[in-house]
Amino acid sequence: MSANDTFQICVLPGDGIGVEVTAPSLAVLEAATGRIGGFRLAFDQRQAGALCYRDTGVALPRETLAAAAQADAILLGAMGWPDIRYADGTEISPQIDLRIEFGLYAGVRPVRTLPNMKPVLADERAQTLDFVVIRESTEGLFSSRGKGVVVEDREARDTMVITRAVCERLFDFSFRLARERKGRGGKGVVTCVDKANVFASFAFFRKVFDERARLFPDIRAEHAYIDATALNMVRRPWDLDVLVTENMFGDILSDLGAGLMGGMGFAPSADIGDRQAVFQPCHGTAPDIAGQDKANPTAMFLSAAMMLEWLGAKHQRPEAIMAGGLIRSAVDMAFADGLHPYEIGGRDGTREITRRVLDAIGLAEPVAA
Repeated sequence: MSANDTFQICVLPGDGIGVEVTAPSLAVLEAATGRIGGFRLAFDQRQAGALCYRDTGVALPRETLAAAAQADAILLGAMGWPDIRYADGTEISPQIDLRIEFGLYAGVRPVRTLPNMKPVLADERAQTLDFVVIRESTEGLFSSRGKGVVVEDREARDTMVITRAVCERLFDFSFRLARERKGRGGKGVVTCVDKANVFASFAFFRKVFDERARLFPDIRAEHAYIDATALNMVRRPWDLDVLVTENMFGDILSDLGAGLMGGMGFAPSADIGDRQAVFQPCHGTAPDIAGQDKANPTAMFLSAAMMLEWLGAKHQRPEAIMAGGLIRSAVDMAFADGLHPYEIGGRDGTREITRRVLDAIGLAEPVAA
């Protein structure tokens, strides 16, 4: 195999169940890539997170950051621990540091329901949801992280920052994604979610959105306020396609989307920039179930599938896209066959879910990219 046939993956297991879902995801990745063939993955596991901070005083070691910078992609478990915090009381969150360091402006949060799952909503259309929340991941209200001001213990201030440069890249990414989805039968709609009727920053956000929309005449551009969007994600989520929004709004809507799927253990994610990307489940480290074989690795498997598809698209390697699709098909097959994680009241733990998905990888029919 030539060097170009091997993708270097920086693996950050993190803390708690992050470690527990990472090892199975590597097994799933190896099974899928082995079945498709034509390329390899080389895993480089590194330390970062709350326990790393507790033991070394550094949450994201310089060596880990350097390895991540050199990798083709970064696969992250989950990071943080309730009792381990910085001096100002905030949580340890190197995943946010990675977004800022590498300019990972597009937070991709798919909302796709799995087969044979009891729907969260009563309407039968909620059984086949398929839309995406795009969360800007480097600025917005999160720009104040570590910079907030408390004045004489009587008032606190955090500042939201919206820049044209980031917005243009974010909106172009969203329209291109909607175009790809339209080519696969999607609706071809991008909705700008904001609060432009109240805040100048969001009026600016919407203005730039409208400017970029004119560059994509084949995609319908719409607007919605954040409160109405939250309502419609419960009332009529089957009408949605691609939602693009500010960092904090996206953080909240992503969790609502996870709820529509059944929980955080079903929700994959990617934070994508112009050169690098991090792939991780939306869930946290779940100290209450750590070490009990109760963690649901589904979101991690689906994040790994997103990683393969991103690598394949970026490097024009259709076999990587096929391997990502194979993982997604295997997850669907396993759930259609009756998987029932602890997260939704079942008895299938991490090991059993992994076993069933690995079995399905051997049976699922690969689809050409």
